Formats: sequence, structure tokens, C-alpha cells
Amino acid sequence: MYGYAGKIARIDLATKKITIEETPKSWIKEYLGGRGFASKILFDEVPPEVDAFSPENKLIFAVGPLAGTVWPTGSRYTVAAKSPLSDGLGYAHSGGFFGPELKFAGFDTLIFESKSNKPVYAWVHDGTIDLLDASHLWGKDVWEVTKILQSDHDKAAKVAAIGPAGENLVRIAAVINDEGRAAARTGMAAVMGSKKLKAIVTRGKQNVEIAHRDKFMAKVKEVTEKIRKNPGAQTYGQFGTSILVNFKLHKGDLPAKNHQYGNMPYSENVGGELLSKTILKKPKSCYACPIHCGRVVEVDGTVFEGMEYETIDALGPMLWINDLKAVARANILANKLGLDTISAGVTIAFAMELVDRGIVSKDEVGVNLEWGNEQAVLEMLEMISYRKGFGDILAEGAYRAAQKIGKGAEKYAMTIKKVELPRQEPRATKGFGLAHATSNRGADHLYGLPTLAVAHNVDAAKKLFPEADIEELLNPRSPYYKPEMLVISEHFCAISDAVSICKFTTSETWAIMPGDVAEGLTYLTGIEFTREIILEIGERIINLERAYNVRAGFSRKDDYQPERILKEPLRIYDPKDYSKVIEIGPYKGEGPQVEMDELLDHYYELRNWDKSTGYPTKKKLQELGLDYVIEDLEKRGISLP
Repeated sequence: MYGYAGKIARIDLATKKITIEETPKSWIKEYLGGRGFASKILFDEVPPEVDAFSPENKLIFAVGPLAGTVWPTGSRYTVAAKSPLSDGLGYAHSGGFFGPELKFAGFDTLIFESKSNKPVYAWVHDGTIDLLDASHLWGKDVWEVTKILQSDHDKAAKVAAIGPAGENLVRIAAVINDEGRAAARTGMAAVMGSKKLKAIVTRGKQNVEIAHRDKFMAKVKEVTEKIRKNPGAQTYGQFGTSILVNFKLHKGDLPAKNHQYGNMPYSENVGGELLSKTILKKPKSCYACPIHCGRVVEVDGTVFEGMEYETIDALGPMLWINDLKAVARANILANKLGLDTISAGVTIAFAMELVDRGIVSKDEVGVNLEWGNEQAVLEMLEMISYRKGFGDILAEGAYRAAQKIGKGAEKYAMTIKKVELPRQEPRATKGFGLAHATSNRGADHLYGLPTLAVAHNVDAAKKLFPEADIEELLNPRSPYYKPEMLVISEHFCAISDAVSICKFTTSETWAIMPGDVAEGLTYLTGIEFTREIILEIGERIINLERAYNVRAGFSRKDDYQPERILKEPLRIYDPKDYSKVIEIGPYKGEGPQVEMDELLDHYYELRNWDKSTGYPTKKKLQELGLDYVIEDLEKRGISLP
């Protein structure tokens, strides 16, 4: 099977039985791999009545065909399960070196079933899987575990592990690989913890076979040059994603103080330019990456990879902190404990606002959780990870914490589908506002990644849309043409995740286009792919995932931004004079709800989904070859239009 390891492993953690199956060839042209395979398995094998922490939930690690090849950025992997945070579709992605190593070890997919009665880890190597005792690792942080396992097995082995947060079933816990890379969103590490699976260690020497090597290598050379010449990719290589801080500061797209503001005075103090001048040691790349966006930094004698934009905003301006080293210290602690820095920051910001408004007292919280208090943030990260005191409430995520606290706390939880908002300000960038709302894995910037408008990417827009639409499409604060932009971006994101390449080359920068990926896949696999075929595969994945959520009770009612985003004006500190605050209304026209409804109507129309429910129609599912999905939903009493 060119491009694939050709094997799927089922690991029963209760009986310790391991079954190795062939990767179904029929799945390749339907779902490609990675996220596509994971979502297919989730729909087929994890029904909605299964609790996320029950043994019946399944934890899936999957890579796609480009992982482990020399195709630029073929470094990604997907980890999926029913989400303990959203109670719906759950998955996360990460780069680094773990994904390719899993392919080299001989597997496209690992499916962990049931639950172990004691802590274990999986040693995946050269087509073999061993379940080994992890009792001595339980309670240790991610960095400690990684070093121990590499010492025990192979210094070159790659490790994906959970920290205390995952062990304690913290719903915002993250799987950490290569010590600084996080598969963070939707609580996948908590599912690992529920199964008593501490880590996966992998090492292998299997080559990825290529059907048409010369043509594939020529295409690799071509797309690598496109990436190297792309302005967005060049900027990320020079400064990392932290360069976005100052860019967003001036646009009011740097969420601050729990989205009360669109920026924070002197946010440049946590920006990429200052980072490069002060704490940066060197850039770093993931496997086969020409961009080198990773930042290896040193703070207080600790050297680590981190300080991505999303982390900087979540642990900085959102908490009213504008000290670079303070953010770095929180980043280090979150990585060791195994926490999603986005959800952790947003959840702590929510708690800070509750204290500020007197909804909960400082005594109830147990630490002085006031805006800008770095020490309190560090203490709360520990309390959340070990479920101590008020941290036990916040360990449930902002949505559930608000439900438990009551007293109007719900108004201040910045979540969609129970998942904390990523670090875009929806009132400043309407495309991302819609993307957060419609994402099937909850509030998410990477499910659709509609960056064309934010980056004002004229060249890519001209290749994708009519000339007459481009001016409004590229205006971030205009709602016009944002559904059109989002639909194609969602398809391309699904493809990127399915083939295991980084979106900094695809839907973030559009350095390479869908046709490039299709051509590369054709030469790699020997199966003919075209632009149209792979975009249809992306659409199939999106619709399957939507159906998974429909089955779990999600509908149009869940595709909305929080009340603050829809109803409150956005306040922005004037970057030229921080003593001045500018207010802009949340939306144009007749009111925020009207505009959000119009955007959703048009988005559903483009997708051929029902406007009243947000459900896919029978016609659309039939067009995509998902007749079995229709049958499954109808057996459950869910009527599709």
C-alpha cells in the first residue's frame, strides 16, 4: 500500500489482547487517513450513549499518507475520541516527530479499547506492540516521563504522554509529544487518563513506499519552493506564530480580559519581536518542515519549545498579563502538567472575571485570582491539574464550571459547544466568528481556518473566488462572502488533517493549493486524485463529523457565539494612545442576532444542510456516498430533511 504502513492495531487495554488488521483499501479514496480514518471509526464504533470516560469510548491515534514522507510538513497526527469536554466529536492534532515515527513503526492507526485496571504504556516498535507497566510513571509530569521512557527504550524514540491533568480526568487536559508539542483541544488526554494509558512510545525503521518516486520527488521540490517563497511562511519562519501578537494588537483581534477588550495596553511586551530579541535560543522545525516556526526559548534557566501565539494570548492578555517571562513560566508549567493552554487560559480568565464581579469570592477560590496576578495563575494551573479546591471546578472547563457556580456565571464563559474559544476576536474578524460557531469539534480556529481576510491574501483569493467578490471577502469586519470562504477552508483543513500535513502550508497561507496536494497523493499512492476528488473527500469528512454530532444531540442552536460576542460592543485600546479606548459595535445592520442568523442560513445553504436544524440533508449525504449514515440516524429516530 504505497504511502501507508498498511496496518491498524486494536489494543484491548482490559484483556491486553492486540489485534492487527489491514488498513481497508476502500477507506483511502473515501477518507484518506489521519482525521478521516479517526472520524470514520468514531462514527462506526462509538455511539452517542457512550460516556466519554467509560471503557466503551475508543481512543484513536491516526496518521495519513504524507506523514513520514519528505513532503514538506508531513509531520502531523490525529488523536480522537468522544470528547469529555463537548460530549460530541473530539479530536486534536499535533506536529513534531511522533506521527512520522508511528508510521515508521508500521502502523497507520492505533485504536485503544476498554480500560486497563492499572497504569500502562504502549511500546510500539517495528510492527510490534507491547503493553507495559506504568505504575512507576503515574503521577510524574510529561517531561519526566518522556526522559524515563527514552532512557528505557531508545533515545531516538518518540513519546506522546499525559501529565497529572490527564490522570485526574481534567476535561481540558492535553496530550504532549516531543515535550513541547500538544494535541490539546477537546480533552483527549483525559480519555487517556480514564483508560489508565500513560503514554505511547514509538520507534521504527519501516520506509514509506512511493509508487512513482521520481514524479513525487519533483513535486516535493516544486511545493517546497512555493512554501519557501510564501510571505506568510517566511514570516513564521523568522518569528514564529508569536509575530501575530503585534499584528492583532493593532486590529483589535487580540482578545483580552476574557474578551472584554480586543487588545491590551503594551501587549507588544509579549510579542514575537521582543521574544526574538530576549529569550529566543533558536528556531526549530517539525519533521520534514522548511518553515521552522517552532521557538526554543530559555526562561529562568529552563530551555523549552513553546510560546505559540494562541498560548501567549491565552496566558497573557486574556489574563491581563503582558510580561513575556510570566507567560513563559505558565507555558512551561502547562506543558509539564499536560494542559491545553487555550482552554486553561480562557477558563482562568472566566474565573478572574467572576472574582472581579463578586460572583465568587477570593476566599472561595483560595488564591488571589485578580487580573494580572502571575503567581495566582501558576497556582491555579496546579490546582486544576490536581483537582484541588476551586481548581476541581475549573478542571471541568468554563462551561461546566459556570453551570455549577450559577449566579449568572454562564454569561462569562467564553465557549461554543462547551469548548473554550480560541484566540481570535470574533467581532473583529467575522470569518473566524462564523468558523468558531460552526466547527464540529467546538470553538476552534483550525477546523476552518478562514485566514484569507485576516491576512489580506489577495493572490490566493484571486485563485479561489470571482474578482467582484474579493474586496468584501478580504474585509475582516464585513460579513459578506465569509460563508463561501469558510466552506472551502473547512474542506482544505479536513484534507490537511487527513493526509497529515501542516496547515501553515495549506489553508493558513495557501502556499500550496488543493491541486498540489492531489498531484502529490497521485504520485505517492499510485491512485489518481484530482483537486475535485480531494475536496469532495474533505466535504465527506465534514458531513460525517456533522452527523456524529447530530446523533449526539447537536443542532443549529449550538452554532452560536457567546452572548458577549453577539451583544456587547468591542472595546479596543488605541494602539497610538493607550489612554484612549475605541468602541466598535459587535455587528453591522439590524443587530447581532440577525447577522449571525443570516450568516448561518447562507452557510447551511452552501452546504445543502437544513436551515432550521443545521442537519445535513439526505440528498447531500447520498451524494457523498454516506447512505449508511442516513440509515443509522433514522434508526435512532432522527429525521433528516
